[in-house]
Amino acid sequence: MTLNNRPYPGWREGLTVQDVITENKFTWPKLVVKLNKTVIWPEEYAAAVIGENDVLEVIHLLGGG
Repeated sequence: MTLNNRPYPGWREGLTVQDVITENKFTWPKLVVKLNKTVIWPEEYAAAVIGENDVLEVIHLLGGG
C-alpha cells in the first residue's frame, strides 16, 4: 500500500485506517482521509481495512487568514 504517495512498510493483513493514523501519530483535529480516492469519515476509520495495493491519503487541514 502507499501512504501519501510513499510505500508503507508497515502494511499487514487486517490493517485499518485507524491503525495507520495511530501508528503515524496523525493527531491533528481535522483530517481528510481518502482510501482509493474515496473519503473515509472518522466514524469509519476502525472498520476501513486497507488492502495490499491500496492508496491511502491522510491530509491535515490548517486554517488561516
